[in-house]
Order: sequence, then structure tokens, then C-alpha cells
Amino acid sequence: MSVNDALAGLNLPPAVKVQTLKLLAPINQAANADELWRASDRGAGFVLGLETVAVMDSASIDGLYGLFDDATMARRQEESP
Repeated sequence: MSVNDALAGLNLPPAVKVQTLKLLAPINQAANADELWRASDRGAGFVLGLETVAVMDSASIDGLYGLFDDATMARRQEESP
């Protein structure tokens, strides 16, 4: 499943979708493990912020966490020997 398909399935507000895409870009472009984990942590922090202020339902929050986790794992596997 592509990132766009995953985002479409979450039915996010436009501003959240835009920020999610901006936060996914550094994950996909990370040159090393440090950059990858830093970008991943930013994504998780963003979702935690949304969860904290309760602006979205729990299914969308879980979906966003999963999206960032999946992107991180995919990038990590690309970089593995």
C-alpha cells in the first residue's frame, strides 16, 4: 500500500495530511540511522501532540502511528546490507 493510499484511508484534515507528508519526507530521505530515528521521533511526537489535544479519533491516531512506523521500518530495511 502506498503512502497516499494509507493517508486517504485515514480521512485526515487537510492541514494534518500536509504536515504528515512533510514529516514522512525526512524519514524516506534519511542518509543514516541517526537521521532516520530523529525523523521517526518527530513523526511520533507529532502524532502524540494530536492525541494529547484529542483532535482526531483513536482509529486515525493509531493509523498515523502505524504509518510512521511502517515508513521507518521500510527505510531501515532499504539501508540494511
